[in-house]
This record gives sequence, structure tokens and C-alpha cells, in this order.
Amino acid sequence: MNAITLAYIGDAVYELYIRKYLVSLNIGKVKELQNKSLEYISAKSQRKHLERLIAANFLNEEELEIYKRGRNAHGGKSKSADIVTYKIATGLECLIGSLYLSQNYERLKEIMEFIVRN
Repeated sequence: MNAITLAYIGDAVYELYIRKYLVSLNIGKVKELQNKSLEYISAKSQRKHLERLIAANFLNEEELEIYKRGRNAHGGKSKSADIVTYKIATGLECLIGSLYLSQNYERLKEIMEFIVRN
């Protein structure tokens, strides 16, 4: 599957995981949920979380290769982020999509828990 398609799936999986996590915090107002989600879902936030994963040596070589494949893929443009930030976020989404589609749910959970807990 091409990297952009993996990122497309990964974006949905990532956002659903974040939404589920935020709801688990018993935040009662949708506006507050939406505002809090920006700490995780925006391209800038995704770049920050991906850079923390790399700095902590949390990703294995295969995962780094998948991320780089997504980062280097030719895809769309973002209206709200610079091209480098957008590509890094796409790489993270590609990794998430790959883990999901390969049914590696345990590793997906570990990465997502790192993101929300650190």
C-alpha cells in the first residue's frame, strides 16, 4: 500500500484514539474536547510528538523506515503548517496506519500511550 494511503488510514486511527482518550478524561464540553484535541491532532502537535518518539529512541528501525516513507511521500499541502511540519506529521500518520492495517494493535497502543502520556 502506498504511503499516502497509509497516512489516510493513520489519520483516522490517530484521531479516533485521541478522541477516545480525551473522552476518558471526563471532559464534559465538546468545545473543551475540541480545544484539547489540538494538542495532539494538529500537524504541529504531531510533529512534536513524533520528534519526542525519535528522541526517546522509542521507535524501532522498521517503524522509522515506515515513518520516513510517509514523510518523503509526495502528497498534499497544508493550509495551516509549513511543508516540513506537514511531511513529518504525514510520516507519523503513515506509521499509525501501517501498524493498524498490519493488526499490530499492541505496538500501536504503546506508541499512542507514549504520545498521550509524555
